Formats: sequence, structure tokens, C-alpha cells
Amino acid sequence: MQSALRITTKVLLGNKIEIEIPEAEIGDSVDVFVILPEKAEPKHRSVLDIIEESRRRHPYRTAEDIDRQLQE
Repeated sequence: MQSALRITTKVLLGNKIEIEIPEAEIGDSVDVFVILPEKAEPKHRSVLDIIEESRRRHPYRTAEDIDRQLQE
């Protein structure tokens, strides 16, 4: 029966990885599968959508409100 070993490692400088296989011997051939994590695709939003979202998060304030806050 063929054995399998799951190893999680970090990508090193130069986009390289390093793994240690204690069960293997020098000169053994091994197959390596690299599964990259799924990355969320960036949403492409219009400038108007961004402005609208900002207005929802921060209620409309008058210039007087802002001046009063700055003076406080």
C-alpha cells in the first residue's frame, strides 16, 4: 500500500518551499503535490458604490458639526 504524508509549510523567500520527510531515505523518489489556498477575488466596485457605502457607515454631517467637533 502506498503511504501519503500531509505537510503544511510556508513559502520561503524566492517562492521556495522546504519539507522534511523522516520516513524517506536519501535517493528515494517522491511525488509532491502543492495545493494553493483559495483566494477571494477582489470585488470591483464603482466609485459611486464606495461613496454610498461610506455615507451609510458615517451619517451625513454638516460643516457646522465638523467645525464643532474640531473645536472640541
